Formats: sequence, C-alpha cells, structure tokens
Amino acid sequence: MIKLKNRNANPAPAPPLAAHGPDGAERATFAAGCFWGVEAAFRQVHGVLQTAAGYTGGHVADPTYQRVCRHRTGHAEAVEVWFDPAQVSYAQLLQTFWQIHNPTTRNRQGLDFGSQYRSAIFCHDAGQMEAAIASRDAEQRSLRRHIVTQITPASAFYRAEEYHQRYLEKHGHSACAATIR
Repeated sequence: MIKLKNRNANPAPAPPLAAHGPDGAERATFAAGCFWGVEAAFRQVHGVLQTAAGYTGGHVADPTYQRVCRHRTGHAEAVEVWFDPAQVSYAQLLQTFWQIHNPTTRNRQGLDFGSQYRSAIFCHDAGQMEAAIASRDAEQRSLRRHIVTQITPASAFYRAEEYHQRYLEKHGHSACAATIR
C-alpha cells in the first residue's frame, strides 16, 4: 500500500500548467496505475514543483475520464511532473516511479484493471529515454517477474478534469490502492 503523509489538510487547488512549466523546470511524465496515488506520491518528492493528473499515450484528442475508462482512446492515466533539476534528478524520479507501483503487471495495478492503468514512462528527450531504459534494466535485476513497463516518446498530455487534480489531498486520504509485488 502506498502511504503518504498529509502535507496539508486543506490544500489549495492545483494550479494550471503552463505549456512550458515553471521557469527552469524540466518535465517528466509517468503512468503507474490510478493517477490519484501517482500524483500524490510525486508531490511528496522534494524538488517537484508542479504536477497534473491527465491522459497521454492514446490516439484521441481531448479525452475525458469517461472515454478513457471505456478503453477506446488508447490513453493511460498519467501524471505530468515539473521538477527543478537542481533539487531532484530525473534518475531520482525514476526511482520513485519503480517504488510506487508494480511494473510487472500488464494493464493492472492493485484492483484497477484496464489499459489506462498500464505502467509507462513517456520520455521528453533522448536523455530521458536513455535514463529510463537504464533504470528499467537495473530494476529488472532485482525482480523475478518481467517488467512490462512501456518506455516511449512523450505525446500530447491532456490535463484531467479538475476533480481529479490532487484528489487524495482534497479528500484527506493517504493512499488509494494496494500494490502487491
């Protein structure tokens, strides 16, 4: 189970993401099951400046939660993370990614089933691609089961509906599902 400390009992709404993100920030995008827990986990990482729950990796423009759940968009529930590389490295974000979910289950995390819950790393440049592959290979050495995480170039990211943003924080929860490795 993912346990997260409640940093703020009454968090402010998540700010909208500018197309370029905060000044000096770099972007990373991860899918690791239900985006509520994934977003909450990355918000706990020192150096993460901004996050957004959303959809990516599919073939439909402007998807909605309902359409993604019907499995007709090809999108994954994902989290876009803007981070300060002077405070946290992409490699450290990859370590968090591997720790918060089971990368050996295809289209499933805990009790959530479907392709929108797949494990994926969406890379924004060649450096991220190289780091993600090296990180996956290192993680595989510590696991018995085969990692099924997709590592692919990033595509358009569509911010999810506002009620999904910082969902666990807004509702006072510290976790959303059990992940068993």
